[in-house]
Order: sequence, then structure tokens, then C-alpha cells
Amino acid sequence: MTAVLREGPRLRLRKADFDDLDFIMDLQHDAENSPYIVAFDRDFHTKVMEIGKASMDVIVEEKATGDRVGYFLVNGLTNEAHEMEWTHVIMAKKGMGYGHEAMKLLKAWAFEDKKFHRVWLDCKDYNARALHLYESEGMVREGLIRETLLTNGVYENLVVLGILDREYEQRKREGKEL
Repeated sequence: MTAVLREGPRLRLRKADFDDLDFIMDLQHDAENSPYIVAFDRDFHTKVMEIGKASMDVIVEEKATGDRVGYFLVNGLTNEAHEMEWTHVIMAKKGMGYGHEAMKLLKAWAFEDKKFHRVWLDCKDYNARALHLYESEGMVREGLIRETLLTNGVYENLVVLGILDREYEQRKREGKEL
């Protein structure tokens, strides 16, 4: 098994490997997910896995079964400002609370293990389900990038959300993190 990054009550995060490429590609292109993300091609993910310094594909697995239930793409691992970007946050099993647990695990890994100062992501402004997840996990809306993506002839807005290490630590003290 590839390196485990963090484990929680039901889930584990691990670094993706080449055996995960089909899963990642299927998740990106699933009709339920594709309207909300900018998909990257197989060559991009292959290079991330081969080089693996600044970026990493992360698989979310059920601990009990080993089944893959989601994936993240994280960037900025070599950023001097200790700022990490989560480019893709995609769960295959929705409505089970896995998104919340996976985000808690990823925050713990980013802030406790990797000692990052800030984590951020962007989200299409009409993705209400994802925005609810991110905000309920302590991410703060930092701005709106207007009409930045052109998708099927329509310009789309992105909401930028972030969380700082001190905000994460406060959430831990309040019992809101793992």
C-alpha cells in the first residue's frame, strides 16, 4: 500500500499511485462532478505522480473495506509561504459525511504534519453543496473571481475560500476537528 497520510474514524488519506489513475479520471468525468471542476488529463496526473514534489493526488479510502471514496489534488507543497491549495475535492460517495471527515483529515495533515500556514481552494459560485461543506469546515470566503472560467460558452465565477493555521487551531480547541 502507498504511504498513508492520515487516518480518521472511518477514512484514511493516502498518496495516490498509478493504480488510482482510472479512479481519478472516472471521478473527474462523472456527470455529477464534471460541471463543478476543471478536469485534468491523464498525462497531468501521471506527471504529478512521477514528480510528486509540489503537487500530490490524494486518495480517500474507507478503512474497513479499502474502497476508494474520493480524491483531492493538493498543490503548493514546496511553497515558501507555507500555503497549500486544494484544486480538486471530489467524493464518490456523497451524503455519508465522508466529505467532512476527509476535509478534517486533510486539514490535520496540512497544519499538524506539514506545518502549513494557510490552505485555500476555489469553488464555482453555484456549487452550493461544496460551499456548504467548505464553510462548515471553517473555510472563510476571501473573495470572488468574476467571470474567470469559460465553460460551454458561459463565463463562470469562482469563490475563493481559505483557512489559516490559527483558525484551525481554534477549531481544534473548540472540538470541531478530529
